[in-house]
Amino acid sequence: MTRLQTPPEGISQETLAGLVTEAVQQALMQQGVLLDAQALVSASALAGSVAAALPFLPPAQRHAIVSFKGDWTALVSEFFRTAADRITSGSPTVSDQASSRVPPETVRLQNIAERAAGLQSMLLEDWAGEVAGSTYLEEKLRIPRSTLHRWQRRGEVVALRRGGRKHVFPLAQFVDGRPVLGISDVLSAIGNPRLA
Repeated sequence: MTRLQTPPEGISQETLAGLVTEAVQQALMQQGVLLDAQALVSASALAGSVAAALPFLPPAQRHAIVSFKGDWTALVSEFFRTAADRITSGSPTVSDQASSRVPPETVRLQNIAERAAGLQSMLLEDWAGEVAGSTYLEEKLRIPRSTLHRWQRRGEVVALRRGGRKHVFPLAQFVDGRPVLGISDVLSAIGNPRLA
């Protein structure tokens, strides 16, 4: 299974979690990891649940996790330290604490920033729909590249950067080989084509 395929049919997330849990438990015992019985069961169950959840995530979330290049051990250790501290202290969640101290306009700006950051990590096709490059548009819709470039400079079409320098265009914005009316108004009001 590649990183962006859907999970195989016929196996449930719970079944997969059970299989991974058993394998992790056996591996820990074979390697002589010194854990009490309760910790061994918990560690195996957590590993099984995490591993089984990944194939069932939406493609964009899977891609974000697969592309993480940081230190997984440090990230997981910090997660468990924080979770244990919160569980033992009975403190409210971070979102409860933050919402009680932050003014509403700040929360609204944070939500916009979170949405923008989320769009950066999502697959382009998940939120923009079907997209195509200038070559495809020239061959299939008979829109010359020079015309696309002129429309892009004038702000009449949404052009999304893919990779270093290439742009792709959401196909839904074209009707009969022309951009839909009103796109320039939206782009002038919002500015960032990824949010438009």
